[in-house]
Amino acid sequence: MQSGFITTSAGPIPASFANASTAPRADLELQDALTKVSPAAQAKAKSTATDFEAMFLNSMFSEMTSGLKGEGPFGDTPGTGVWRSMLTEQYSKNFAKAGGVGISSEVFRTLILQQAKAQQTKSEPAKADQAKSYRTKTYQTETSSETRTSI
Repeated sequence: MQSGFITTSAGPIPASFANASTAPRADLELQDALTKVSPAAQAKAKSTATDFEAMFLNSMFSEMTSGLKGEGPFGDTPGTGVWRSMLTEQYSKNFAKAGGVGISSEVFRTLILQQAKAQQTKSEPAKADQAKSYRTKTYQTETSSETRTSI
């Protein structure tokens, strides 16, 4: 056995790999954004992301099957074009629902981050308006007190 290596069923691996975590890193930015977005908006974003991936996969599957010739369901016979488009559409929807190729998770992340940023942007002017209103009321109260004392 070589030094610095551990023997496993798959063969020797570097000892430094033995303690490596295979768990994905937490996306703290997404977790924070999810707290700012309503569950209904999260569900809609998830559905939109999955539909987007299904549309992308349908385009890929259509291109993949467009060059097939011959007999059978993917052949070049009358009527197979319509049938093939419906089949690839169902393939793509099922493929996307099963996890797809990872596009929907990135689209979902982007949608949630954008919505959280929009929520933050909407709340900042409201807070600024509240502060301005408070300052105005305080100023009016101070000036009316000064007016009363000067009379």
